[in-house]
Amino acid sequence: MTRSMMILIAGPYRSGTGDDPAKMAANLASLEAAAWPIFQKGHVPMIGEWAALPILRAAGGGAPGSATYDAVMHPTAHRLLSKCDGVLRLPGASAGADNDVRIATQRGIPVWNDLADIPAAKSDS
Repeated sequence: MTRSMMILIAGPYRSGTGDDPAKMAANLASLEAAAWPIFQKGHVPMIGEWAALPILRAAGGGAPGSATYDAVMHPTAHRLLSKCDGVLRLPGASAGADNDVRIATQRGIPVWNDLADIPAAKSDS
């Protein structure tokens, strides 16, 4: 058992979608599907898009690939990595998720490729 951690869930969001909003929403739903099991293990799940999308809207929006989009999306995940204690890398091609893993590895942050490998946290009660 370990202390409770904030765990970044990294995987495809925009990759492989052709910027189709429905496909991007489906990818976000896949990322979110990992949140509950992480929470059940006693940790706080985090997805970069949860933080980045409201920031993007506040900045006036921007289509995928626009200057504003690029200035917000990946940098938000990179800033989150300075606060996260681990990364769960979900399957699927994603340059952004691969970069998150690279940064986490450089910083000595654990990276898991399977939910089962994330240790349970000690109970807070």
